[in-house]
Amino acid sequence: MNTTKKLLVAALSIGVIAFLSSCQSIPGNATAVQNFNAEKYMGTWYEIARIDFKHERNMDNVSAQYSLQPSGMVKVLNSGFDYKKNEWEKAEGKAKFRGEKHIAELKVSFFGPFYSGYNVIALDEDYRYALVAGKDLDYLWILSRSTTIPEAVKTNYLRIAQDAGYDTSRLTWVTHDRDDNPYLNK
Repeated sequence: MNTTKKLLVAALSIGVIAFLSSCQSIPGNATAVQNFNAEKYMGTWYEIARIDFKHERNMDNVSAQYSLQPSGMVKVLNSGFDYKKNEWEKAEGKAKFRGEKHIAELKVSFFGPFYSGYNVIALDEDYRYALVAGKDLDYLWILSRSTTIPEAVKTNYLRIAQDAGYDTSRLTWVTHDRDDNPYLNK
């Protein structure tokens, strides 16, 4: 093989590897919940903590509502109170399984054809508390069916997150002090 062909093959190989790694939808040390029951997961979840990012910055009283659609897609309605703007905001999206429906690896989109990882990596047997990993170590959420979480669950989820490679000191702990969310189905 001549030098030009070798360079072309090397460049294509590097490009393919870079593309595949950019499509990663779960951090390498995280494992999604097996035997996942999507129907039990549907409903309202309150955000207890998150690694902050631009779409949720300055938000408290954050909740997510999930509803399974006949197509198998999941309708997503996130809402929260922007305390700097002094107003409620919402974002509507959709999620779908990346593979088998019994494995809690989904992808979620709020912006057209662009999806990102949504992976439930810890879940209690009654589906009251969840630890959700995003596509990489910059996205993490602790969720609860109520606005609080028991200390033992919190400690366990922080350990699981750390074992997956997350820097849990980056977590923002969400305040829930309002009951006037116009987007929340009660």
